[in-house]
Amino acid sequence: MAGDPTCRTLARRLAHDRQGATIVEFALVAPVLAVLLMGAFDIGHGLYVNAALQGIVQKTARDSALEGGTSTATAAALDKQVADQVRVLARNAQVSISRRFYRNYAAAAAKKAENFTDTNKNGTCDKGEPYEDANLNGTWDPDGGNAGQGGAKDATVYTATVSYTRLFPFWPLVGGSPRARVSATTVLRNQPYGDQGSYGAAVVRNCA
Repeated sequence: MAGDPTCRTLARRLAHDRQGATIVEFALVAPVLAVLLMGAFDIGHGLYVNAALQGIVQKTARDSALEGGTSTATAAALDKQVADQVRVLARNAQVSISRRFYRNYAAAAAKKAENFTDTNKNGTCDKGEPYEDANLNGTWDPDGGNAGQGGAKDATVYTATVSYTRLFPFWPLVGGSPRARVSATTVLRNQPYGDQGSYGAAVVRNCA
């Protein structure tokens, strides 16, 4: 009954009873805290992978700049070392590596496209548009470089790009990608173990 003293006493006790409130509060806060912690751990892992990749790329680029590093077999072996070391940090990583060489550091820094006639003004050399093949490799190069390690004294841009599945699968829930992507690039000059190669006069060709 509403007027029963016992009922009133019990109601007052229930109104001031805080037992179990902490559990309810924790149940509300715990999911948010877990997401924040997973995000922090994942970002930290990404920063670590990026820093480690920078070191791996620097070491491999130096080894590639040696005289023996210009051979196809040696380059493939060095690239495999990069992939193996990266996969220690991210088991499912996909690793892609590129080498582009130039005659000097200035050209490597500029990455200027080979001259071409942009008839449709879209910024790329389309089929039938004429261009000057300055490095004589038979194709228009938008960065002015040539594929491979190059030869003695050439400046080589070595780039490794890594894509891997993130540590925690919650990223799609917050609008992110389930895969992370990091990249490292360095430019080193090959050892002067011989005379540096040179290109002849540029040849005008049409883009394929």
